[in-house]
Amino acid sequence: MVRLKMNREEFAYDCISLIKAFYPKEKILLHGDDEGVTTEIVLDRFLEGNVHEIRMTLSEEQTTRKSRFVTIEGDENSLENKRLLRMAYKDLIYEVLSEAKQETLPWGTLTGVRPTKLPYSWYQEGMTETEAVNRLMTEYRVSPEKAQTAAQIAMTERELFAGIDVSKEISIYIGIPFCPTTCLYCSFTSYPIAEYQNLTEAYLSCLFREIQAVSQMTKGRKVTAIYIGGGTPTSLTADQLRRLLHTVRENFDLKTVREFTVEAGRPDSVDFEKLLVLKEEGVTRISINPQTMKQETLDLIGRRHSVEDVRRAFALAREAGHDNINMDLILGLPGENADDVSATLSEIATLSPEDLTVHTLALKRASRLVREIDRYEDLTPTDTVESLQRTITFAKEHGYRPYYLYRQKNMAENLENVGYAKPGHEGLYNILIMEEMQTILACGAGATSKFVYPEQNRIERADNVKSIRDYIERIDEMIDRKRRMPLGG
Repeated sequence: MVRLKMNREEFAYDCISLIKAFYPKEKILLHGDDEGVTTEIVLDRFLEGNVHEIRMTLSEEQTTRKSRFVTIEGDENSLENKRLLRMAYKDLIYEVLSEAKQETLPWGTLTGVRPTKLPYSWYQEGMTETEAVNRLMTEYRVSPEKAQTAAQIAMTERELFAGIDVSKEISIYIGIPFCPTTCLYCSFTSYPIAEYQNLTEAYLSCLFREIQAVSQMTKGRKVTAIYIGGGTPTSLTADQLRRLLHTVRENFDLKTVREFTVEAGRPDSVDFEKLLVLKEEGVTRISINPQTMKQETLDLIGRRHSVEDVRRAFALAREAGHDNINMDLILGLPGENADDVSATLSEIATLSPEDLTVHTLALKRASRLVREIDRYEDLTPTDTVESLQRTITFAKEHGYRPYYLYRQKNMAENLENVGYAKPGHEGLYNILIMEEMQTILACGAGATSKFVYPEQNRIERADNVKSIRDYIERIDEMIDRKRRMPLGG
């Protein structure tokens, strides 16, 4: 257990996040008592004139002390001065812990979800890609490979949105919180469809009302992208899917929508009729997500489908006319190694999807994997870094380029999730939601709307309740929450 003491706590969250990256299996306490503490870190800040001294003491096998000095001009609470102080804290922590533990972190001092936001903003100021790479490496201690990846993806994002004023448009998310079963690692709002059949129609009725209300709220605005996720939307029947998509078409002008995605993620939830409904109702992009093509792992994580089911679902999607298909993979699944990942990639190569999203497993508190972690201690994944490297090589060799990237807490080896696509098939919604470029209105249980106000550098959220029964009973409240928020842009 690691205890952190600070005499000023305004940057405690950032400091704890970075410390956790060096101690991934340890609990990090802010202050707290001595019981179970094996490592103590003390961060104190003192002010003399306009010079801030940040002192760090690390007490582990031996005691280490270092300081960092920061000169602050003007208001200490200005955004720029807070940034300088935050960076100083994190850089000092990184230097001390890196030396003490004899290791570096691939993302250096960056602990946020969206590392590409930095180079994207720098490009807005006129910086070149080479300058962005160098700044990530020198100021944030990012490894050369990760710095190059982040800078390249940010440049791709700029290219994709050239000529599109996304701040003047909006996007729509629609959540279907039903799945065939709940996966071992899943923390999303998701309920087994078989247990909720008696509520499905009532849920859809309320969802249709919310979609209609959102349509009225957005009159006069173009829609960049529509994304139907979950859960697994294709857990619905073909008739329910058609009614859902028809409601979307009635309320939004698909002629101006640049991308319309539906997750058909679970191969055991799709058949030809459903895939044909998606195509006929104007869906332009779908996901069929194997996560792995190793049958033993599929059985372990609760996917309840076979490797052959993945091949079958993909072939049916092609037969139904789908020409923009994404597939998700997860690295770091229990018991898997780099050779297992290579075998999965060989299977993916034969299918040749247009888009490939590579996730590194993040241990979420709400997932069954974390709640029942003792059952899976003997199935620790190996070679996660090597596995990621093999996906990078695979993407290059098969004509995919990275176009979006994000990170999560408690990811294996402090790595990242990367979306790859063949040129012209990049998922716009993925970039929009990750980079928080525009207002996204979300409908459905557990869905979160984000209202982006770029001129004020501010984002407001409006959350829908997660419980299906609560959503049905409180649908008017969910609609009113959004009505009270002015649209950004």
